[in-house]
Amino acid sequence: MDKISCTKVGVLPGESEDKPSGKMGYKVGSRGIKCEKLRNLIIRAVKTHKSNSSNPASSTPGESRFWAIGITLLLIVMWTCGMQSMAFQNAKWPAATLKFIHPAVIIPERVYRNNGYLTVSSNGGLNQMRSGISDMVTIARFLNLTLVVPELDNTSFWQDNSQFGDIFDVDHFIDSLKDEVLPIFRKFEIVHFLKTDARLSNNELPENVQKMRCKVYYEGLRFTPHLEKIGKKVVSILRKKGPFLALHLRYEKDMLAFTGCTKELNKQEVDELTSMRYACPWWKEKKINSTQKREEGLCPMTPGEVGLALKALDIDPEIQVYIAAGEIYGKEKRLEGLRAFYPNLVKKETLLPSSDLGEIKDHSNRMAAVDYIVSLASDIFAPSYDGNMAKVVEGHRRYLGYKTTIRLDRKVLMTLIDKYKSGKMRWGEFSDSVKKAHRGLMGGPVERLKIPGKPKEEDYFYLDPEECLPKMYPSSQGKRSDKKKH
Repeated sequence: MDKISCTKVGVLPGESEDKPSGKMGYKVGSRGIKCEKLRNLIIRAVKTHKSNSSNPASSTPGESRFWAIGITLLLIVMWTCGMQSMAFQNAKWPAATLKFIHPAVIIPERVYRNNGYLTVSSNGGLNQMRSGISDMVTIARFLNLTLVVPELDNTSFWQDNSQFGDIFDVDHFIDSLKDEVLPIFRKFEIVHFLKTDARLSNNELPENVQKMRCKVYYEGLRFTPHLEKIGKKVVSILRKKGPFLALHLRYEKDMLAFTGCTKELNKQEVDELTSMRYACPWWKEKKINSTQKREEGLCPMTPGEVGLALKALDIDPEIQVYIAAGEIYGKEKRLEGLRAFYPNLVKKETLLPSSDLGEIKDHSNRMAAVDYIVSLASDIFAPSYDGNMAKVVEGHRRYLGYKTTIRLDRKVLMTLIDKYKSGKMRWGEFSDSVKKAHRGLMGGPVERLKIPGKPKEEDYFYLDPEECLPKMYPSSQGKRSDKKKH
């Protein structure tokens, strides 16, 4: 068995401003034509009004209202056109990223009265720690405490001994959060949090609190220049060859062991994973019915199942697929099912010389940071399982302009895939059913699912930080359709 430590598992985050490739574009169709006509109609009306005005420089109050309404309508239509072009269509390539300026995350100036200091020991993997740290800074602000630069979890499953400064830009973190963060340890008036995850609720918090979480996560927690350089180099290599899809393929050994999912595994592999699960005393669920769990949509999809689903969604077979994950269980042999549909599979390890990765190869959280940067910059992001990285990257891509993210509905897909493979459903019907099931799962504007009293069943704040996003849907629309998240 591989060297492991049976401490609690977290899961696997970066930023990039690379421009989308100009080789892509959805077929907007009749809706796009109507949208264009409406935009032209408004422009024509504005021009007509201007030409009929004897002295535009001295507008009356009524004329001023006309100009304000006209410009507002034009902006709304332009946004609507952009969002329609991002809608999921039966096209060869995904829509290019729509660049937009989201509302600035403005936080009221702190009424500063230092009540002491807050120290925290983060827990979990990279993304779990990053969102937890954002919450801790927020808690510190509203308790009038000063946060000491956090300690990272060095005892989790991957045994990564990276410190905060090995992953995040400490100077930027402190400078961007002045009066919130302290770089050194003080030995008086200290409150200590042993863990940082799930310390703030997803909902029913003041808007200033939610916006503070966004400010820390999206602006304060920037990766080190070294990690940013590596991530951007990977993105540059991919961009030169065309569009790419980042696939967060959760098919690592630990994932299969602890979920108990054994689809397509042989007896020797099943026994190995079962032994691994039983060897960890903190993992309470020992005996697992793999078949039942898969039918309920609670298993990570196999590489072959992911390939079949993406093909059904008409993702072009020539697109580059970047595997954003750790070592796949079964290695290259296990990827054959995915490669049959998408032959252009790449990883950071295959795109970069070993010397570029250097010492970060031995630090899972730093490797995960590179995957986060690449996933954020991708034309499409698709996770095969609900984990911390899947959620926070989808939320970050919303924050950057509702970039296309395919949230695969595993429960629906398992039923459809089994029917198709057993011959009970032809390809056309299968593909149409998959597309229909994913119409509202493409990373667009939605209202965060809120379930009072059941925080584990509602949407995670960082999946859809709507308080920090422009409101792009009427109150009667935009409700999340995937009430059961699979």
